[in-house]
Amino acid sequence: MSTRLLHVLPPEELLRPLAVPERLLLGPGPSNVPHRIQAAGGRQLLGHMHPEMLKVMDEIKAGIQYAFQTQNRLTLAISGSGHCAMEAALFNLLEQGDTVLVAINGIWGQRAADIARRLGANVYELLKPPGKYFTPQDIEQGLVQHKPLVLFITHGESSTGVLQPLEGLGELCHRHGCLLLVDAVASLGGAPIFMDQQEIDVLYSGSQKVLNAPPGSAPISFSERARERLLRRKTKPPSLYLDMGCLANYWGCDGEPRRYHHTAPINSFFSLRESLAMLAELGLESSWERHRVHCAQLCQGLRDMGLELFVEEEKARLPTITTVRVPEGYNWKDITDFLMHNHGMEISGGLGPTVGKVLRIGLMGCNSTSVNVNRALGALQDALQRCRRSRL
Repeated sequence: MSTRLLHVLPPEELLRPLAVPERLLLGPGPSNVPHRIQAAGGRQLLGHMHPEMLKVMDEIKAGIQYAFQTQNRLTLAISGSGHCAMEAALFNLLEQGDTVLVAINGIWGQRAADIARRLGANVYELLKPPGKYFTPQDIEQGLVQHKPLVLFITHGESSTGVLQPLEGLGELCHRHGCLLLVDAVASLGGAPIFMDQQEIDVLYSGSQKVLNAPPGSAPISFSERARERLLRRKTKPPSLYLDMGCLANYWGCDGEPRRYHHTAPINSFFSLRESLAMLAELGLESSWERHRVHCAQLCQGLRDMGLELFVEEEKARLPTITTVRVPEGYNWKDITDFLMHNHGMEISGGLGPTVGKVLRIGLMGCNSTSVNVNRALGALQDALQRCRRSRL
């Protein structure tokens, strides 16, 4: 037995029970987790190569294909957040010196451009002010001018509340020899998306928004055109962890016997499987309609309070996350702190280009209900009446 004395004692805070408050998460994510998904995530572990675990992964793959509306065989879940899926997409599609066009109208385009530059790609930016979206004419002008290998665009821009129209963009990209990469982290399950019909080459999302699972797993899919691009790479992807060739084998997407790649987050996959099952039971069209109806109810309620919606065009409003301008004379942080402390409710301030300009209210998955709309409106009305206003 060692005679050395411990100089670091057990921390007192870890000798007390874990304390986690109950809150209604009506920010831009994560969203609340239903009991059914919590229970799935709390099941006993399996080994990451057990046949029963591989079956769960096959079920996840089928669920993602349904949610994405794709038949792509290279479809799986990344062991990481939506950010991780963004890196996986860019790491695998791009090599040093490749040209990528990034459509930026919020923080996620900015992040994609940052990642691509770190890879040594030639990055060109297509810019729109926050709250606006890109037209096919905007996109075609960028494709003609820069001749990119990949176009990155965000379907649901959670920092600004914009829903980007995708119709025709895939065909447009392919006409110009370009692959279409779409971020659907904030929109999947809340707004229509049809990967195959819209000719999207790479699509990814996250688990913690409409899917109502804990953060840490990220659906992603590659079209055959994108998969062929992976096979033609001159160099290996810079990340072994996110190498789609290795992941394709682990997920049974390449027809070869499955081999160990990494120890997957087993319980996160249990939760993701159950969240996809709940989406399949509800049905995509019903989920889209639920989010449309409750977003419209929220927007009308905010207007009735005299507040100004940040996204002017109704068709361009993201049905999962609504942005409203911070009322004149108020500090956004005072409002969000008041809601947290007095109503046990999270709504968020702006992010990236909208910091200090907007409040963001999320209605995602099980949180997208008429009851929650009324709770959010009532709590916000209370905050505006009781928070101190600065002198105008």
